[in-house]
Amino acid sequence: MPALFQAALLGVVQGLTEFLPVSSTAHLLIGERLLGYSDPGEVFTVMIQFGSILAVMWLYRSQIARLVGGLLSDADARHFAIAIVVAFLPLAVVGAVFGDYVRTVIYENFDVIALAFVIGGIVMLIVERFRPRPVVGDAERTPFPRAFGIGVCQTLALIPGVSRSGATIVGGMAMGLERAAAAEFSFFLAMPTMAGVFAHDFLKARHHLTSARALEITVGFIAAFLASVVVVRPFLAFVRRAGFAPFAWYRIVIGLALFAALKFL
Repeated sequence: MPALFQAALLGVVQGLTEFLPVSSTAHLLIGERLLGYSDPGEVFTVMIQFGSILAVMWLYRSQIARLVGGLLSDADARHFAIAIVVAFLPLAVVGAVFGDYVRTVIYENFDVIALAFVIGGIVMLIVERFRPRPVVGDAERTPFPRAFGIGVCQTLALIPGVSRSGATIVGGMAMGLERAAAAEFSFFLAMPTMAGVFAHDFLKARHHLTSARALEITVGFIAAFLASVVVVRPFLAFVRRAGFAPFAWYRIVIGLALFAALKFL
């Protein structure tokens, strides 16, 4: 299969799964294994994830401009900005301590990924069924203690297969946010989180960024950007109607299928 087609396909996978609660990292690792795609230094993965960052920033550009413009004059804007920072801090600390261990020991462990898929799906079903009565209907009014709780949940996303968006959305629901508010808070939290991860990973992978791979990376980047732009708004509309149970069952089925493949293939 031509490398450019593989790059485009993986870019679409990244864009479609980054903001769904199904783990884009796990889908990329599985996709690369199935396609036989080689990514020295993970530079391709790093760059196409940046495409997803820019996509969500583009989609929320008016809200971002309003929040930034109101930081000095609008108490609600300041509150939301601080809430995002509060939610970001746990991952920044835990990632600094355990990030290298995760990358070197369990990052490409497909048994861990399969287990994380299944457990994550079960947890999602439990939270959907037994979550507390929602008390926060607007993501921008998320109280700081609840924001911190969401941030703690986000640290679980260091484990491949957990899903950053899944951990933060389910965490938000467990903290009393409405489904849509939890998803929107997750999208805003993704911006500093993914930007920080991108900056960290890019510094480590920059030596593998060669002109020979520039076209592959560009194709994957554009595909990831466009796929993310396409998926975010419909995802919000879908969860308002149907909740997260379909994604939970998807995770469980994929996890069990991965277990079977590891055992019998």
